[in-house]
Amino acid sequence: MKALQTIFVFCLLLCSSGAKAQLFKKLGEVAEKSAERAIERRVEKETTKKTDQALDSVFSKKKKKKKKRKNKKKKGKKDNTASDNETTEPSYTIKRSSDFTPGNIIVFEDRFTKDNPGDFPAKWDTNGSGEVTMINDQKWMRLSGKSVYIPMLKEALPENYTIEFDLFTNGLDKKTSSQAFLTLLIEDNTGFTRSKNWCMTELSVCQFIGNQGVIEKVANGKRQLRNQIGKDYRDAIKGKSHISIAVNKTRMRVWLNENKLIDVPRLIPEGANSFKLATRGLRDPEGLDEVYISNFSMTKTGEDNRSKLLTEGRLTTNNILFESASATLKDTSFSTIREIASVLEKNPEVRIKIIGHTDADGQKESNRTLSRKRAEAVKKMMTTAYGIDASRISTDGMGDSEPVASNTTKEGKALNRRVEFIKL
Repeated sequence: MKALQTIFVFCLLLCSSGAKAQLFKKLGEVAEKSAERAIERRVEKETTKKTDQALDSVFSKKKKKKKKRKNKKKKGKKDNTASDNETTEPSYTIKRSSDFTPGNIIVFEDRFTKDNPGDFPAKWDTNGSGEVTMINDQKWMRLSGKSVYIPMLKEALPENYTIEFDLFTNGLDKKTSSQAFLTLLIEDNTGFTRSKNWCMTELSVCQFIGNQGVIEKVANGKRQLRNQIGKDYRDAIKGKSHISIAVNKTRMRVWLNENKLIDVPRLIPEGANSFKLATRGLRDPEGLDEVYISNFSMTKTGEDNRSKLLTEGRLTTNNILFESASATLKDTSFSTIREIASVLEKNPEVRIKIIGHTDADGQKESNRTLSRKRAEAVKKMMTTAYGIDASRISTDGMGDSEPVASNTTKEGKALNRRVEFIKL
């Protein structure tokens, strides 16, 4: 069909040359207009594309500028706020003082000076195991296993007494059991039989969980109280620390260093007056979780040292201790110094002389100088910490010239290292 149409058109074109010319002319005009329109459309398309790109570029820059300005505005606002906080935020200084006051009459004390390393200390009893160990030239008793440790007292504990000891832990890590405890026990018997009346404070040595440890009270075989301590003391109990305990009838308070852990007014049941230490959950077979105690003392309040200085005019003590070959006071000395300071506070007319003494180790002149420096250190503590007028205190040092025991034994040397207070 298309072929016939093509032949027909061709014949018509051959029939008339004028018609042919006119037809070609019209076709040329149509082609020219079509080409013009194609070019216009192409130009329009390219122009639109370029225009869109230009507009996109312009608007994109404006958006970025606005975003930057917004960020700068926010940043500036944040900086101003921080600056304001730095200048207007008040600062607070929190001071916490320990209200622990030790007794002045010794009921029991043990520094393990008479015990040989490797032996169980003679003044203690246990249903488990333990041994005296040397740590930096100081004797400590290592507690181990699931054991109970009882100080062998010569007299029953009174209603009011205090206990202090140094604690040292080693090997504690994130694998130390959450069931590893050092327990402070007060029971109604002096042995290892089961008690009907007892109370305890469990101190955790665990390092991967905080707020461990409990207090518990049992009276007539029935639990009356059990609660968590609720304080995170993991860092404090790791390494060397100091435990202080104050018992006032039914009230029990416990401090770790200067921080009070518990203060329960009715924790101690009637008839419970025997103090014991206990351990459990330690990794002893692996040689880890080492727990030691030293400088253990139990005291009660009385008119011993306070009245002795006033009535007899002289007081000698071995409880004021210094670092080896140094005039630096040990923490355990502060309670005795505080006691003497209280005498001067209550008796403003009293003046005293402090005399230091050493053992015979070292040169005589060096010992005299050291003993004088130690007496001056005690005076400085009394004047700076307790506000005693320095004019009321004089000092001297006798070195090793006035021994009270033989310098051939450790025990004798310990007795010779003393501080004397003389009422003037």
